Amino acid sequence: MAILLPLQFYNLTAGVGKSFYENLTGGVNASVTVNNTGPAAVSLVITRVNAPVLTYVIPANNSLSISAGAVLVFALLANQGGDATGTIEVALQ
Repeated sequence: MAILLPLQFYNLTAGVGKSFYENLTGGVNASVTVNNTGPAAVSLVITRVNAPVLTYVIPANNSLSISAGAVLVFALLANQGGDATGTIEVALQ
Protein backbone atom coordinates (compact mmCIF):
# COMPACT_ATOMS: atom_id res chain seq x y z
CA MET A 1 0.00 0.00 0.00
CA ALA A 2 1.32 3.46 -0.88
CA ILE A 3 1.52 6.24 1.68
CA LEU A 4 0.79 9.68 0.25
CA LEU A 5 2.59 12.45 2.13
CA PRO A 6 0.98 15.90 2.43
CA LEU A 7 1.21 18.29 -0.51
CA GLN A 8 4.02 20.81 0.08
CA PHE A 9 4.29 24.29 -1.45
CA TYR A 10 7.68 25.70 -2.37
CA ASN A 11 8.89 29.23 -3.06
CA LEU A 12 12.63 29.25 -3.71
CA THR A 13 14.72 32.24 -4.70
CA ALA A 14 17.20 31.84 -7.56
CA GLY A 15 20.14 29.60 -6.64
CA VAL A 16 18.52 28.22 -3.47
CA GLY A 17 17.79 24.54 -2.86
CA LYS A 18 15.72 22.70 -0.27
CA SER A 19 15.14 19.07 0.67
CA PHE A 20 11.48 18.02 0.72
CA TYR A 21 11.86 14.34 1.64
CA GLU A 22 14.65 12.49 3.45
CA ASN A 23 15.02 8.86 4.47
CA LEU A 24 18.61 8.36 5.53
CA THR A 25 18.03 4.91 7.05
CA GLY A 26 18.45 2.90 3.87
CA GLY A 27 16.16 4.31 1.21
CA VAL A 28 12.63 3.53 0.11
CA ASN A 29 10.77 3.08 -3.16
CA ALA A 30 8.92 6.34 -3.81
CA SER A 31 7.24 8.54 -6.39
CA VAL A 32 7.30 12.31 -6.62
CA THR A 33 5.23 14.85 -8.53
CA VAL A 34 6.56 18.39 -8.98
CA ASN A 35 4.34 21.15 -10.38
CA ASN A 36 6.34 24.21 -11.39
CA THR A 37 3.97 27.17 -11.55
CA GLY A 38 6.67 29.83 -11.43
CA PRO A 39 8.32 31.90 -14.14
CA ALA A 40 11.64 30.00 -14.09
CA ALA A 41 12.82 26.39 -14.27
CA VAL A 42 13.37 24.28 -11.16
CA SER A 43 15.58 21.18 -10.80
CA LEU A 44 14.44 18.01 -9.05
CA VAL A 45 17.44 16.30 -7.45
CA ILE A 46 17.09 12.63 -6.47
CA THR A 47 19.70 10.92 -4.28
CA ARG A 48 19.48 7.11 -4.12
CA VAL A 49 21.36 4.32 -2.33
CA ASN A 50 24.52 3.28 -4.20
CA ALA A 51 23.46 5.12 -7.37
CA PRO A 52 24.38 8.33 -9.17
CA VAL A 53 22.49 11.48 -8.23
CA LEU A 54 19.75 12.21 -10.77
CA THR A 55 18.75 15.74 -11.75
CA TYR A 56 15.71 16.64 -13.83
CA VAL A 57 15.03 20.21 -14.98
CA ILE A 58 11.35 21.14 -14.98
CA PRO A 59 10.63 24.18 -17.18
CA ALA A 60 8.27 26.97 -16.12
CA ASN A 61 4.58 26.03 -16.10
CA ASN A 62 5.27 22.29 -16.42
CA SER A 63 5.19 19.25 -14.17
CA LEU A 64 7.03 15.97 -13.73
CA SER A 65 6.05 12.69 -12.05
CA ILE A 66 8.68 10.02 -11.53
CA SER A 67 9.20 6.86 -9.48
CA ALA A 68 12.55 5.66 -8.15
CA GLY A 69 13.85 2.87 -5.95
CA ALA A 70 16.01 3.18 -2.83
CA VAL A 71 15.39 6.93 -2.52
CA LEU A 72 17.28 8.80 0.18
CA VAL A 73 16.44 12.42 -0.71
CA PHE A 74 14.10 14.39 -2.97
CA ALA A 75 15.22 18.02 -3.22
CA LEU A 76 14.46 21.05 -5.39
CA LEU A 77 16.92 23.64 -6.64
CA ALA A 78 15.84 26.95 -8.13
CA ASN A 79 17.97 27.63 -11.19
CA GLN A 80 19.79 30.93 -11.67
CA GLY A 81 17.08 32.05 -14.12
CA GLY A 82 14.78 33.26 -11.33
CA ASP A 83 12.53 32.30 -8.46
CA ALA A 84 10.70 28.97 -8.50
CA THR A 85 7.25 28.34 -7.06
CA GLY A 86 4.86 25.42 -7.11
CA THR A 87 4.03 22.19 -5.31
CA ILE A 88 5.74 18.87 -4.60
CA GLU A 89 4.06 15.66 -3.45
CA VAL A 90 5.74 12.41 -2.43
CA ALA A 91 4.21 8.93 -2.29
CA LEU A 92 6.04 6.10 -0.51
CA GLN A 93 5.61 2.54 -1.79
